[in-house]
Amino acid sequence: MTFWVTQILNGISFGMLLFLLAAGLSLIYGLMRILNLAHGSYYLWGAYVGLTVAQRTENFLYALLAGVAGVTVIGALMERYFLRRFPNQPLSQVLLTFGFLFIFGDLALLVWGGTPQTLPKPELFSKSIWIGNLVFPSYRLFVIAVGFAVGLGLWWLQERTKLGAMIRAGVDDAEMARGAGVNVSLLSSGVFALGAALAALGGIIGGAFVGVYPGVDFEILLLAFVVIIIGGLGSLKGAFFGGLLVGLLDNFGKVFFPELALFTVFAPMAIILAIRPRGLFGRL
Repeated sequence: MTFWVTQILNGISFGMLLFLLAAGLSLIYGLMRILNLAHGSYYLWGAYVGLTVAQRTENFLYALLAGVAGVTVIGALMERYFLRRFPNQPLSQVLLTFGFLFIFGDLALLVWGGTPQTLPKPELFSKSIWIGNLVFPSYRLFVIAVGFAVGLGLWWLQERTKLGAMIRAGVDDAEMARGAGVNVSLLSSGVFALGAALAALGGIIGGAFVGVYPGVDFEILLLAFVVIIIGGLGSLKGAFFGGLLVGLLDNFGKVFFPELALFTVFAPMAIILAIRPRGLFGRL
């Protein structure tokens, strides 16, 4: 029983990490119809900036704030000065963000080198705790709590605030929203920056137990795409439940079928797409 509980908690913690990344991707696509392939770079740079600040200040909170703030600025500038030049041109946008993925990856390799590194955990969550007869790392429980808190916060923002109503209006009919006085351009910039911030947050908290290294941007981006494909493009609920499903499948696949770990993730995705081509909660 202890084994199963441990593996389930491991899968949920990794699923919450994927949710943070997939939620940003889903929000951006839902409002702007941009499939941002540079999203994995925001994860990578958030982790590296956080690592640098943590090493110099020995303060996880400062690392978190610096990483999220820095990547948010990068995302906002990228949207404002590059992506905005190609409205309603999905192929150009995909190629542009794909190019940025390589640029950001090479810059990170130049600045931080190629040695895999791990962000230091906050002292409060550096030890394991007892849960009944189970000893489990408290940091992974912290990651689970962050994921659920962010999910609840995003739901509240989207469903219970005026800003959320404006976002939903922009998703449903951008032209009508403009006619109603909504500044869709400014709203899109804000959503893009929020998506970048969520990816950076995932990079910082994930870097403390997954690690950060060249190539992690590709690996995490691939799994994030699996999440939003399973959950449904543009669906926040889909990103949440898709993240949980992929996190559990990935963890149990590595435990029981390490040589077929990728199969255990992609096979269910293919089955779900065959039954529901728009994903579990997709409407777009």
